[in-house]
Amino acid sequence: MAAAGKSSAFVVAIDGPAASGKGTIAKRLATDQQLAHLDTGLLYRGVGWAAVSANIDLSDEQALADLAANLNLAELESNKQLRGDQAAVAASKVSVLPAVRAALLQAQRRFANEPPAGFHGSVLDGRDVGTVICPDAAVKLYVTADVEVRAQRRLNELHTRGASDTTYEAVLADMKARDARDMGRATAPLKPADDALILDTTLMSIEVAYEQAVAAVKAAKEKQMAVA
Repeated sequence: MAAAGKSSAFVVAIDGPAASGKGTIAKRLATDQQLAHLDTGLLYRGVGWAAVSANIDLSDEQALADLAANLNLAELESNKQLRGDQAAVAASKVSVLPAVRAALLQAQRRFANEPPAGFHGSVLDGRDVGTVICPDAAVKLYVTADVEVRAQRRLNELHTRGASDTTYEAVLADMKARDARDMGRATAPLKPADDALILDTTLMSIEVAYEQAVAAVKAAKEKQMAVA
């Protein structure tokens, strides 16, 4: 793929903060539209978890960049540790480092430009897909919600997993800190692309948000067919 992120494959870029619903929409779109799916956040979780496991300081940019350069994407989905809060916090910290982002940039673009066999395109969700990774994506979505609502969703999820001692106040504080890191970093901050469709799920059901996402995908496909 060209440095600007241009691709001949059909790409859907979905960005947004934690617990906004972007992952749910991304996975369902990928299944229904027969597109490959990459949760780009797993790459950063993978680097963060590898660093924590090896007792590498999360501010050691060169060591973390080396981990990123040798990350095996094929092993990410099967690593259940990456879905935990420790990996999420570590990911938010390592993702502010330019050298780590640079090391993972090409891997994400390769996935978008050359989706796995059997797929005509891909859905990538994360924090900077539509703004940096794939700025020429056919569809760009930004899924968001008020932080208080997202914190409650995450708390419910944690309680479902059995973490009954976790409090709303702790989850809210952690989510606000992560938002601040993601939105305030100098390199590729979390923000909607200028031409992204904003889906605010604070009051909107995930079903309605998904329907709007599908409509955007169908419109983009029809546009591509018209100019082909």
